[in-house]
Amino acid sequence: MPISAPGSSGAAAAAAAAGAVHRGRSGARPGGFTLIELLVVIAIVAISAGLITLSLRDGHAAKLEEEGARLAALLEMARAEARVAGTTVRWVPKREGSSDPDPDVQFRFVGLSELQALPTRWLDPATQAQVVGAATVVLGPEAILPPQRIVLRLENQRLELASDGLGPFAVAGSGAAP
Repeated sequence: MPISAPGSSGAAAAAAAAGAVHRGRSGARPGGFTLIELLVVIAIVAISAGLITLSLRDGHAAKLEEEGARLAALLEMARAEARVAGTTVRWVPKREGSSDPDPDVQFRFVGLSELQALPTRWLDPATQAQVVGAATVVLGPEAILPPQRIVLRLENQRLELASDGLGPFAVAGSGAAP
């Protein structure tokens, strides 16, 4: 009985039939992935997810760092103006419950002229500041000032700015508020 269709060569049909029989017996690779391949893919996905999680930062922490850098720059500008003008300049944060005539003012630079006016608001209105051990920060006119610390808070984040009296204000510590 012939096993080939009309028009096909007998040798090609025989080879195809032999190959089909051979694949069915042994050495045939079943469909799907091996365990090693699956483990490699899972490891790649886990590493990628970990790196993405580390690269995403808490929004409040980033905002607070921006506020801290901005405040440090403003304090140093006011300190320089105090030295040049020879006047005492103080930075006064708004305290909770204080009755300030201007509700938009969140901190003030007392002692600067109107021409030297610096910003009086935080970038994020929920930011709060507290001077450690005093009510205000003294910025001059003396070149050597006492050590001073300011704690900034935003939601559950905390950032501390400090100066040893000689150097500029810089971030001394940050993290979640206790």
